[in-house]
Amino acid sequence: MTDARWSGEAKYKALLAVAEAANARRDLSSVLDALALALENLVPVDIIGVVHGEGVALRTLAVHFPSDPRRPDESEHEYVQRVAASSGAARRDPASQAMHSALEDERRTIVVDDVRAHPLLGRDEALARVGARHLVMVPLVMSDTFVGGIAFVRARPQSFLPEEVRVLEDVARPVASAVANALAFEEIQSLRARLEDENLALKEEIAAAAATGGIIGSAPTLHAVLERVRLVAATDSTVLITGETGTGKELVARALHNASRRARRALIRVNCAALAEGLVASELFGHEKGAFTGASERRRGRFELAQGGTLFLDEVGELPPAVQVALLRVLQDGEFERVGGSETLRTDARVVAATNRNLQEAVREGRFRADLLFRLDVFPIRMPTLRERTEDVPLLAEYYASHYARRVGKPVRGISPGAMEALCAYGWPGNVRELQNVIERAVILARHEMLEPIDFELPGPRPEAPRPAAREPMGNGAPEKVRIEQALRESRGRVSGADGAAEALGIAPSTLESRIRRLGIDKHAFRSRPRDRRGAAPD
Repeated sequence: MTDARWSGEAKYKALLAVAEAANARRDLSSVLDALALALENLVPVDIIGVVHGEGVALRTLAVHFPSDPRRPDESEHEYVQRVAASSGAARRDPASQAMHSALEDERRTIVVDDVRAHPLLGRDEALARVGARHLVMVPLVMSDTFVGGIAFVRARPQSFLPEEVRVLEDVARPVASAVANALAFEEIQSLRARLEDENLALKEEIAAAAATGGIIGSAPTLHAVLERVRLVAATDSTVLITGETGTGKELVARALHNASRRARRALIRVNCAALAEGLVASELFGHEKGAFTGASERRRGRFELAQGGTLFLDEVGELPPAVQVALLRVLQDGEFERVGGSETLRTDARVVAATNRNLQEAVREGRFRADLLFRLDVFPIRMPTLRERTEDVPLLAEYYASHYARRVGKPVRGISPGAMEALCAYGWPGNVRELQNVIERAVILARHEMLEPIDFELPGPRPEAPRPAAREPMGNGAPEKVRIEQALRESRGRVSGADGAAEALGIAPSTLESRIRRLGIDKHAFRSRPRDRRGAAPD
């Protein structure tokens, strides 16, 4: 005869208590505690555990231990962690696979009358330590989806009766929703942690990019530049950045500003070569109303706008002589007047200047003040050419290819080995800026997902051109250094391109660059305009 406990009001009260706990509590262990309390007068059990199927293994999610002297020394959390960690070893165990199949595939309750004799459970140390003898494992299903299993364990010598098993199957149903919620919460927590990690990594990447001004490269010559930036950034010293066009002088200026204590204030840029000679002073120092025709109101200059920040004077070698005098005063005393004004103003702007000219040569020719050069050149930073850091060409090329592919909207995945070899062999007289333009053009011309050599418009080696009589000293009889210097003199220091020294010598620009470095020739010294025999510059 069936015991009234298993079919009457007590059973439904237990079901209600478990359902309420499953709906109200996010912690799965608390749900198991409520379940154990509800079963106390119905189907006494000593341990309740919830497992989740992973492949052919079962991962323990939570365990309820009774208040019993036979409870193992390890805590519930320690037990769960240990069993979860060891589940991988049981993944290929035939007994584990059979148990998982019965629970998930067959949705069948498993009744183990002798745990110690079971091929899988008999090896469980924790079950052995509590003296587990009998077990019922019920599949947990939520909306026809298998979410795991719940195990009821008895340490007492009392087998589970069929009626008790049916009660356990009934009370297990509301636990399925709690397990599903716990798994969903676990996944949400995992995703949140991953997103936080990714967000942190992204912030670190952005901060690193900001600290280096977005400069890309790993060449030792570039690392040396960034180290000098790091050393001088914390000071207020004036910095002069030199280097060929397209080497990234402005990026270094921004990196210096971002790493300084002035980073919260503005970085004001002035391109000295782009301003008309009569407007440079007004642009830098401002002007008063009526100072000149068209000055209809007072205007603040860049030195005032850069107060507390950084003023970047790009192409500083192009400043006219009168403005050089005013700039020298600012660097010496921090004082200036607006054009057309008499009020003396002070500035706290830090000056960072850049030039692609040889200012030493300009001083010798009287085009640049020596005392201004001394004031600007407190801490020099020379930008290496791309030819001096050829190991960065693949990195830069891949970066710009990805960048312009997104901008243009083409599915370009990379650069073929043949195309990359051609890029690395090219001399890059225009440096990173030329590389950037070449990559953008290649992406626009791209015919396939990989950029091929045909997509790149790179000038190749040109045949030796007939030399005019004026270039006779460059014949094969002259020493190599003399011939190169003569070619540079004729081309006014230009190595590549039409009428460049490389064309005159009949060699590739990259080859000429390497010979210039080997012979210690200063090609910048030839950039002044050639003079006739009377010493006057030609018209």
